[in-house]
Amino acid sequence: MTGDARFEEGREAPLNLGALEPGDLEVISALAQDAVVPVTEIAWRPAERRFALLLNRFRWEDEGRTRHGPERVQSVLAFDNVLGVAAQGVTRDAPELILSLLAVGFQPGTEAPGGQVLLTLAGDGAFRLEVEALEATLRDVTRPYAAPSGRAPQHRG
Repeated sequence: MTGDARFEEGREAPLNLGALEPGDLEVISALAQDAVVPVTEIAWRPAERRFALLLNRFRWEDEGRTRHGPERVQSVLAFDNVLGVAAQGVTRDAPELILSLLAVGFQPGTEAPGGQVLLTLAGDGAFRLEVEALEATLRDVTRPYAAPSGRAPQHRG
């Protein structure tokens, strides 16, 4: 070794975040924005009261993008305490369908701590989860990989 290690050479840790309040969910929403998910990687397990998606998430938090280019990582976005799921503009009849997640939000219900989690998708699609209480996790499950497009998602103002 010819010199001291630098901060920039440090290992970036995978995300493992939880949300029990709407403000926490805003952070998860920002980090999951522009994630893509094949419709075949969405699971609703009523007996476990769990809804989960295996996302290919853009690494918005990655400050090393200028060194190694834009990256994605596979992450599990899971919701517990789910009483029911409704979908709009999403069909399981097309297994090749790829969805793009735009935002995750929470609408409190009439009886706290319950409410609805809304996953907004590109193209007017959405999932609405009726929850007894907000409990969400976002956890990276693979190593980052180069974004296939070679660039960060762009948004028109």
